[in-house]
Amino acid sequence: MKKYTYSAKDSDNQDKWCIIDAEGAVLGRLATTVASRLRGKHNPMYTPHADTGDSVIVINAEKIALTGNKLEQKKYYSYSGFIGGLKEITAEKLLEKRPEDLIRFAVKGMLPKNRLGSKLNKKLKVYAGSDHPHEAQQPEVVTI
Repeated sequence: MKKYTYSAKDSDNQDKWCIIDAEGAVLGRLATTVASRLRGKHNPMYTPHADTGDSVIVINAEKIALTGNKLEQKKYYSYSGFIGGLKEITAEKLLEKRPEDLIRFAVKGMLPKNRLGSKLNKKLKVYAGSDHPHEAQQPEVVTI
C-alpha cells in the first residue's frame, strides 16, 4: 500500500488573521514568529511552494526592543543608483521616524526571495500604535 504526501495548493488556504503585540518584544524573535506565521509553518498543511499562512497584524511597533548596542550601531541602507546616492539611517532614528519599517525590514529578510515572498509580504500589516482598522476580520491574538 502506497502512502502519498499531500501537497497543498493556494486555494486550500483558509486565510485566518492573527494579531501580535510587539510591546517589549525583541525585534528578531518577533520577526521569526511573524515570518513563520506568514509562511504557514504552524499549520499541519504547510507546503513550501504554496501560500498556506495567515495574515498578520503587528501593533505597538514603536515599543519594540533591540538588544545590545543595536539602536546606535545597526544601520539600514538605501541606494538610489546614482553616484553618491547611498543613504544610511541608524535603527534609533528609524524607530523615531518610521517604527513600522523596523519590523517590515526584519520580516522581509526572513521570507523567500521570489514571487511567493512578495505575496506573503503583502499579508503583513504593521502599526505604530495599538489601533488598527482590521476589526472586521476578527483576528485571533497570538502571544510570543
